[in-house]
Amino acid sequence: MSSILTNNGAMVALQTLKSVNMDLNDTQSQISTGKRIGSAKDNAAVWAISKTMDSDIAGYNSVQESLGVGEATVAVALSGAEQIVETLTEMKQLAISANSENVDHAKIQDSLAKKAAQIESIIDSAEFNGANLLDAATTTQLTVLGGLDPSADTITVTSINSASNLDTSGITAITDVATASTALTEIETMLGNAIDASAQLGADSNRLSDQSKFVSKLNDSLKMGVSTMTDTNMEESSARLKALQTQQQLAVQSLSIANQAPQTLMSLFR
Repeated sequence: MSSILTNNGAMVALQTLKSVNMDLNDTQSQISTGKRIGSAKDNAAVWAISKTMDSDIAGYNSVQESLGVGEATVAVALSGAEQIVETLTEMKQLAISANSENVDHAKIQDSLAKKAAQIESIIDSAEFNGANLLDAATTTQLTVLGGLDPSADTITVTSINSASNLDTSGITAITDVATASTALTEIETMLGNAIDASAQLGADSNRLSDQSKFVSKLNDSLKMGVSTMTDTNMEESSARLKALQTQQQLAVQSLSIANQAPQTLMSLFR
């Protein structure tokens, strides 16, 4: 039955056109924003998961910054400790040369004093961002955040007790062979302490570096996960856009044909 009050064909065509236009708008939005799921209304469950992962990514970015500062602080201390080892090695050579009668002990002692002052200067200047890991008197330890749980994911770097292990003021002044022998023993002990300190700082540096690499990889994995869940598949969306544009044209044509149908009723009254 045909009716001039109700055009069933036009209503069907109009609903089809509305549906196609909505899908087309969604696809165009996905392409323009690059996000398949950009808000909770798109997919509440996936959106909630992605936002939780986004917060973890932001947290790991802060962790990486913390590890970077920690690495730099340890690197400064490690450089200082290695320089102290070299200086003490030179002092050991001087002390060995002083274990002879026919040498100028006063000049050797003067050289030792200058190198001892250099060691003190290295300890005082091995500071980064307010922390000096070569001086336990000013910095007891360095705590670095290595994960998202501050109560469990922390890395602690213990400072070097330079006051007891690297105190050059306690080295016996060389005036003869006897004092040279005593000084040599003291320097060798201090050299062993400096080597141990360097090894400790080196191990701490490696640990921080390894943790930084792990956090970086973990962060990348999270980003890839969020991308997989929420980002637009551009190839698929491009093909869908073309299909929807064709459907839109056909729906408009169908609506136009349906709107012309009532005009055919006029022929019944001619």
